[in-house]
Amino acid sequence: MADPVTARDVDAAAAAIAGHVVHTPLVTATRLSEQLGCEVRFKLESLQMTGSFKDRGACHKLQLLARAAVPARGVVAASAGNHAQGVAWHARRLGLSATIVMPQATPFSKVERTESHGAQVVLHGESLAEAQDHALGLAREGIEFVHPYDDPAIVAGQGTVAREILADWPAVDCLVVPIGGGGLIAGMALCSKAQRPQLRVVGVQTTACPAMHAAVRGDAPPQLRTLTLADGIAVKRPGRITTPLIARLVDDIVLVDEPAIERAVQLLASQQKIVAEGAGACAYAALLDDPASFVGKHVAVVVSGGNIDRRMLSTVLLRGLAHDGKIARLRIEIEDVPGVLARVTRLIGDTGADIIDITHERTFTKQPPRCAELDVTCETRGRAHVEALLALLHGQGFRAQLL
Repeated sequence: MADPVTARDVDAAAAAIAGHVVHTPLVTATRLSEQLGCEVRFKLESLQMTGSFKDRGACHKLQLLARAAVPARGVVAASAGNHAQGVAWHARRLGLSATIVMPQATPFSKVERTESHGAQVVLHGESLAEAQDHALGLAREGIEFVHPYDDPAIVAGQGTVAREILADWPAVDCLVVPIGGGGLIAGMALCSKAQRPQLRVVGVQTTACPAMHAAVRGDAPPQLRTLTLADGIAVKRPGRITTPLIARLVDDIVLVDEPAIERAVQLLASQQKIVAEGAGACAYAALLDDPASFVGKHVAVVVSGGNIDRRMLSTVLLRGLAHDGKIARLRIEIEDVPGVLARVTRLIGDTGADIIDITHERTFTKQPPRCAELDVTCETRGRAHVEALLALLHGQGFRAQLL
């Protein structure tokens, strides 16, 4: 049976969306390449107009609907984020009304961004699956449902990412791509394998929600959890169109866990100066987890999106500083008499550490009544600096520990 979407469809999509989406840069990561023993370049889909690759498929699908013999009057879609914004953006550009159904617990920031593109947002259901079922019920004559991944036009549009990579970097021999419902990697694999059958395509999912990984292996679906930093690819229903394409064309699917994703977000920001959401950092996490598999290769890593909540980004970056010892929290036992607090802060300052916060605890402690505990959060130069600070405090007679 013929595939519902082909490499020629990707070529046609590229021509259709040219000028309406960003031809995103493919940025060389020199320092990382030296560390991993391969040449790494990041495809920055985070720089699309709405911050993710979803612009491509939405643009292509909506243009087909707007230019059909009987044009659609509007569209309806279900999404908790990137697909919603892509559909809303291009619907407004094409003069189509857009209704986006989002789960009731969707963060307000995502609702606000979607509404800012001119869409009407309907909050319904506890999960994305319930939101999608509701969106299907809203579709009617002239109002088309736009699926986030299981649609030939969407797959073809997403596949243009690979077309750009191959044009910009003929030497590339490996693509590393995150997988949710599979639209992105299915389209990219179709395009790349048609041009370069030996090119290796590696998909990445989370250990929390490896639905596609199980589907292509024919395994029983594991317990799937969508509470993950990579919520953009936490998809429980693999596509009926995308799954067989991935099973046939993708060389491997690897899984990454939460600590690896968190570390990838931190390092992209600190070393590469790239802001990525959890799903967008997953492909990079796969490289960090298993660098030996990529030694000597020319590897294009797709940073699929950059729409991370600012509060979450702040939390992740601060946790990274704590992991590296650049921010440390110390608990110091003191005698609760005049002058001791000043002495402790002076000792800390003399080492070059900068106190960010200090709590003087007398009540909720197991110390004797004439004693207290200080919880001191300070900025340091790293783990060696923290060890030197602890040694100084111990040498001055203070009991201190790193929390």
